[in-house]
Amino acid sequence: MSLKFEKNQITKKSLDLEKWYKDVILKAELADYAPVKGCMVIRPYGYALWENIKKELDQMFKKEGVENAYFPLFIPYSFLKKEKEHIKGFSPELALVTIGGGEKLSEPLVVRPTSETVMYDMYSRWISSYRDLPVLINQWNNIVRWEKRTYLFLRTTEFLWQEGHTAHQDHDESGKFALKALDWYRNIYEDYLAIYPVIGQKSKKEKFAGALTTWGVEALMPSGKALQAATSHDLGQNFAKAFNISFQNKVGRKDFVWQTSWGLSTRCIGALVMAHGDDQGLILPPKIAFIQAVIVPIRPDENILNFSREIKTGLEQEGIRVKLDIRETKSVGWKFNEWELKGVPLRLEIGEKETAGKIVTIVRRDTGEKLKAKKEKIKIEVRRLLTEIQKNLFEAHKKFVLENTHLVTDYKSFKEIMTSKKGFIKAFWCESEDCEAGIKQETKAATRVLPLTEKKVNGKCIYCSKPSSFHWLFAQAY
Repeated sequence: MSLKFEKNQITKKSLDLEKWYKDVILKAELADYAPVKGCMVIRPYGYALWENIKKELDQMFKKEGVENAYFPLFIPYSFLKKEKEHIKGFSPELALVTIGGGEKLSEPLVVRPTSETVMYDMYSRWISSYRDLPVLINQWNNIVRWEKRTYLFLRTTEFLWQEGHTAHQDHDESGKFALKALDWYRNIYEDYLAIYPVIGQKSKKEKFAGALTTWGVEALMPSGKALQAATSHDLGQNFAKAFNISFQNKVGRKDFVWQTSWGLSTRCIGALVMAHGDDQGLILPPKIAFIQAVIVPIRPDENILNFSREIKTGLEQEGIRVKLDIRETKSVGWKFNEWELKGVPLRLEIGEKETAGKIVTIVRRDTGEKLKAKKEKIKIEVRRLLTEIQKNLFEAHKKFVLENTHLVTDYKSFKEIMTSKKGFIKAFWCESEDCEAGIKQETKAATRVLPLTEKKVNGKCIYCSKPSSFHWLFAQAY
């Protein structure tokens, strides 16, 4: 049900993060609750963020030869059964169609939870020789996973994402491509979303169902909980053998392809909202913001409006995404509050003094700082401030992550941190699933990743004290 409310009446983030998060998404008009439980409607302002993220990622993919395609929403149930780990991992989340056109179907159809199976059936038809490789395909689509507990953007029954699926001649090539996908995700989080991620290998229990190895991108949120922000998988030859994706290699022998899959979803918008907002609402990184600067004329005076339009035109010529707010039904103060709530990086105020002096008053959303710029300097100043805000947001999140990453050597301290401030914990773990399960049951903290930068050293498992070789990252998670 859609909520009715007065603009800008939001819970303070400093008082209740969870309530603030929902308030901001609804009142900044990013999304709304759908009639179907667990689903959401992404509104134009929120979808514009997804479009910008999609645009940047799509360019990265295509630069490396990845092509976009589209595969069906419905998948024969028998396809999922072909890879045993895969069906076991997804069974609790499947939505099945058993009736179509008023008749019972001879075989149930799965509403796409991920596309490995339907895509790989097609790959088995398309690939016969090493000359057909590599296959580098991505699709932008929707996914359905029947979640018991849902949370706007972070966990919904239906969500949008991209899923890349590649096939290669050898394991070395496929492994490198899976890691390349991680670089794309690191780039989008660091350079565009201004979020400092930790990237590493997932544990055997936490890896993707059917993969040899899964790498995850983890983002720490202000609650001290982690968010799985993207994943990349080395599928080995598991699916290739299940779906008979074979080819004649260069020496004339039959071989199975080596595969990868990798994905990033609209969950990243949830991470963006939570990481950067404040008591007044959203704070959007300029590179991804739908509106980078909003011009608010103080009065509907013709001279002021003409000067405002002149400034807008000049900024647009510089490629800056700018909006001129000339609505007569809203007060200036109301507009200021609305654009703060919506997180627009810069607000440009133009009144009589600004028009007479050919200057603009600029207000930064991240710091609230006010400054003035002459008309002839406005393009340079706006561009400088946008760059500075982008950097400032990233450095602030990086500082937060580093300050809330704790190196722990005893289990008592581990438990104390997880019942208080939370955050990332670096601790030795023997890689036993029993220890992993015990830690999660007692602290609600799961293994997140073994960071790619982690070096092998001698230590003792935080839980059982058996010899261990690596510091793993633990955290409670969304």
